This record gives sequence, structure tokens and C-alpha cells, in this order.
Amino acid sequence: MTLVVRARRVVTPEGERPAAVHTAGGRITAVTAFDDAPPGALTLPDDEVLLPGLVDSHVHVNEPGRTEWEGFASATRAAAAGGVTTIVDMPLNSVPPTTSVEALHVKRRAAEGQVAVDVAFWGGAVPGNADQVRPLHAAGVVGVKCFLLDSGVPEFPPLDDAGLRAALAEVAAADGLLVAHCEDDRVVAAAPPPAGTSYAAFLASRPAAAEETAIGRLVAAARETGARVHVVHLADADALPLLRRARAEGVRVSAETCPHYLTFAAEEVPDGATSFKCCPPIREAAHREALWAALADDDVELVVSDHSPCTPELKRLDVGDFGLAWGGIASLQVALPVVWTGARARGLTLGHLARWMAEAPARLAGLPGKGVIAVGRDADLVAFAPEERWTVTTLLHRHPVTPYAGRRVTGAVRRTWLRGEPVDGAPRGRLLRRGVP
Repeated sequence: MTLVVRARRVVTPEGERPAAVHTAGGRITAVTAFDDAPPGALTLPDDEVLLPGLVDSHVHVNEPGRTEWEGFASATRAAAAGGVTTIVDMPLNSVPPTTSVEALHVKRRAAEGQVAVDVAFWGGAVPGNADQVRPLHAAGVVGVKCFLLDSGVPEFPPLDDAGLRAALAEVAAADGLLVAHCEDDRVVAAAPPPAGTSYAAFLASRPAAAEETAIGRLVAAARETGARVHVVHLADADALPLLRRARAEGVRVSAETCPHYLTFAAEEVPDGATSFKCCPPIREAAHREALWAALADDDVELVVSDHSPCTPELKRLDVGDFGLAWGGIASLQVALPVVWTGARARGLTLGHLARWMAEAPARLAGLPGKGVIAVGRDADLVAFAPEERWTVTTLLHRHPVTPYAGRRVTGAVRRTWLRGEPVDGAPRGRLLRRGVP
């Protein structure tokens, strides 16, 4: 299939400019001047910008085993509607978790023939499976994920310091990547337990110090082993100096944050509103603004959804008890307009968004065909109307529970292409392996 799309605003790695993007066989073959396009080229209206397809490297699909929470079909349809053309599935919340090559095969078989966008996979690092890290890497996972405290599901236990170092030794030997949920179990255990409808009480149960202590543990282990590590869903801006110092010392550590930490603030979360519960928790407005500044300064490289849905019953909206509710926010479909709404208000550009939400996640996950509009890359494209305002209502996630419901946002996805073909929800996606274009 051949497709040529031209727009007055095309976001490329070199900047935003008028251009025509030529594709054939699913790949971008040329990026030329706007007027250098054949008859029949698709010209976007002046209110649309052509973006690279987004890469969301932090998605909990939950299939198999907890498909009633989400699943490959529903998750990837929602992704496509939100301009996300590649997701990377997290290893936990599915049964079995992706902690062995055999379990990876189970996961891939569950996804086969269901996915509307491309899907890659994380492996898992849990106690006793250090010998699986290199085989998982060889089987094509983009890296391994661990928890430094209870994950919330019994089949994916956390690593202690010895287990972390054992896993990182294998990661270093494979020249791989370990990503970590950084909250410290000892700090959380010493905090008051969450209970009742008070958001302030829930926030106190997961103090910022828990993130800083756990990141310190991760940095120390990475320094000792030489492994590459990544901090997922950073909520605590006070950890930023620690990350800066580590990088200055040569530790290979990066970090991401999420739309909910850039949008909401603890002071604004109503009591009993358990749709806002996630771990680490949404912190105060000062953290939100500092995270925006860190993104602008490249101290935080990625924005990804941490899409972690569950059934409405598990959110305990009936009683509004933060101690009982599942912690996770569904946002895969709305991540782009939500982040653009905040970025636009702070004078940031669509070029920033393309870097945070497409280029950097593709690089982190080792997906060389993804993330930018450039010759040789997959023809994954998004027509985005950056000035269109709309209200979040119906979503394609399996369940409608999200703190974004009813929120006014700016920026709408008009069309999405995967390898040069319009995405219409049909299962045309592929299952990807790290390093394969």
C-alpha cells in the first residue's frame, strides 16, 4: 500500500514544518516539501497537525487471567483512538505473569489475532527468577520490570536488595534494561495504613520519602552492577536531584512520569473519589509543576500512561474507601489530549510531546521502527487537531471508570495510521520484539 500525507504542520525530529510524508510497504520512504506530492496525496486541513504514532511503554493489559479488567482487543482499540500505535504490555496482573519464556509464549498466544495496534512485551523480575532474565531478553522482551514493595497481586512479589542485585547482574550481562516501581516497603510499612474516604490519609500512607528511598536503592544497585535502569511513574519531584546526581556520576538511570501526575493535584482530589487512586499517589501541585519543569529540562524523558484499569467493583466507588480500592488509573485513550492540554497551557509545543510520548518511549523499549516521522521508520501517523476542545465521555477501555470522565481537554485525534493503513479497530497490529525494525 502507498500513502502520501501532507500537512502545513508536520512534527519531525528536526522540528515542525510543512511537509509531505511519503510511504510504501508500511514504511516512510521520504519526507519532502509540502508541494512535492503526487496527485491524490491526502492533504490534512489547516487545523490538523501530523504527529508520529505514539508509543506507550507502560500499559497493563491484564490478559490472560484478568481479562475482565481489560484485554488486548479493548486496550488496543482504545490506544488507536488516542493516537497510540504501539503499546508495551506490563508483565503483571496477567495470570501467569510474564516471568519466564514459557509465560511470554502464553501472553503472545493470548494477544495473537486480537491487536489493533502493535504490541511489545516487558518481562518480569521476581524472587527466584534471575535465571530467566537473559532467556527473556533473548526471546524479545524490551526489558524486565520489578517492584520494590508489594505489587498488589500475589503472583508478582517484590525484590529485596539481594534479589535486585541478582536481577541487575543478569540485566548487565545481557546489556538489557530493568524498570522499577520505586516505593520502599519499609517506609510505607512505617506510615499509617490507608483507610476510609480521606484522600489526605491515603496520601500520607504512601509518603514521598518512599519514592526517594527506593530510588536510592535502585541507583546504588545500578552503580554496583553497571546495569541500565529506569524509574517508572515518578510522582515525587523531590527525587529529581537524586536522579541528576546519579546521572552525573555515570549511573545509567532514566525516568518517566504519567498524565495523572501532570494533570491532577492532591489538594483537588475529592474525598471518596477512588477513581483517582494510584500508587505512587497523585501528590501536591508543587510536585506537578516541578515535574513539568523536569520534562522541559530533559530531567524526565518520557510521559506514558501507566494504564491500569480494573472492574468498577474493585474501585469501591460504592463506599469511596481508599484503603479498599484497587490502585490504578485508566487513561490510555486520553493521554495525548490530556498531556497536550497541560503542555499548551505552559507554553510547551507538540514537538515536546512527540519527543516525550513517541520518540523517547520507542528508544527506551528498543523499538527502532517506531517513534518519529523519518525515512525508514514505520508509517505510524496521527492527524491531531490541537485546538479542538471536547469533554471526555465515552471511552473504548473495557470499563468507563477514570478520573478524566467529564473533564474538558484540548486536542483531538482525527485519524490514525498504522504502517500506512487507516486504523479502524480491525486486528492489524503485530507482536513486536526488541531491536527488530
